[in-house]
Amino acid sequence: MEFKKIITLLAIIVSCTVYAQLQLSEKSQVSILTIGPGYVLNDAFGHSAIRVKDPVYKFDIVFDYGRYDFESEGFYLRFVQGQLDYEVGQSEFDDFFNQYQYQQRSVKEQVLNLSSEQKTAFYLLLKENIKPDNKTYPYDFFYNNCATKIKEVIETTLDNPIVYYPSESFEQLSFRNLIRSDLNQNSWGSFGIDIALGSKIDQIATVEEHLFLPKYLYQLLENARIKTTDAPLVSETKYLNPSDTATYNSVLNSPLFVLSILALILLVITYNDYKNNTRTQWLDLGLFAATGFIGVFLLLLWFATDHTATAYNYNLLWACALNILFMPSLLKTRLNNRGISYIKFLLILLSLMGLHWLTGVQSFAIGLIPLLLGICIRYLFLIHHFKAANRG
Repeated sequence: MEFKKIITLLAIIVSCTVYAQLQLSEKSQVSILTIGPGYVLNDAFGHSAIRVKDPVYKFDIVFDYGRYDFESEGFYLRFVQGQLDYEVGQSEFDDFFNQYQYQQRSVKEQVLNLSSEQKTAFYLLLKENIKPDNKTYPYDFFYNNCATKIKEVIETTLDNPIVYYPSESFEQLSFRNLIRSDLNQNSWGSFGIDIALGSKIDQIATVEEHLFLPKYLYQLLENARIKTTDAPLVSETKYLNPSDTATYNSVLNSPLFVLSILALILLVITYNDYKNNTRTQWLDLGLFAATGFIGVFLLLLWFATDHTATAYNYNLLWACALNILFMPSLLKTRLNNRGISYIKFLLILLSLMGLHWLTGVQSFAIGLIPLLLGICIRYLFLIHHFKAANRG
């Protein structure tokens, strides 16, 4: 029994020594894989990964920093709080590639211009990162994701500054417009993002900050050069699977269409109320409840979470949380001057929202346009109605 323990211990020592002294062969390659967008929202921005292959040692594996576990305890709560951890993992290249080929998503490969020593350092760093104590990292959509981690690994391994030269067609965009470049602006995914994220993402991103999106990591790596040698970082680009997933968006199910219908209903009821000198109480209660609770949700995203992108959200100008407190006043047939002044205050907030939009402080979801027009007309009607009721 003691002999078996000694043999096992020696085997462990030998394997650790071999691992520590591993030197990838001259035929080895380290490359960056860029995956095209998919059908669902969390795949809409594509994906990035690192491929390491060595035909001499007979391995071909992929490392990626985009893994998360839906089944983990408190996953959704941590996601809402902005405290979600992602993981780096590894898989066989064939399994990785077949998955995206089946999904009809493009796969592009950029082979890095590295020496054998640099390839080895690259590989050993990745193997170190996937250890249980190292594999998790605090996820941030803009600053710490599957694409930015690859930039970090490249620069750490080379221990040499990388200069990212944008192409002639490159245009610096705001973070919001960068997101919109991968989404149909009249989609529910884009609508939700424009509601939840504040004006901080309307600032123009630097060239390197564009790297949070896999397609920009690909574009900027194409022209990147190693500063000290001025050598190109990428030696070869391959299209492993050129097809892209086709996206389909139904107009009848789009935010602009659905909210236009809701706005039309709001306007028709408001017109009938005006014509008949009545007020549809349930409509006003529903309107103030909906805008109020959305406002509370946005305030919680701003002040009660670790999300940096949800701060300074001027959607609060139309989704006013105070509307919840005003709801009991809507149960009355008359409204005092203070109540009427509050509705006037809501109109001023809507005007300020338009000003923020026009001046570029924050860009809002286009689907809101018909709804906000309907809300504005309803507020004007309420002022007219309660003034008339007070005079009567």
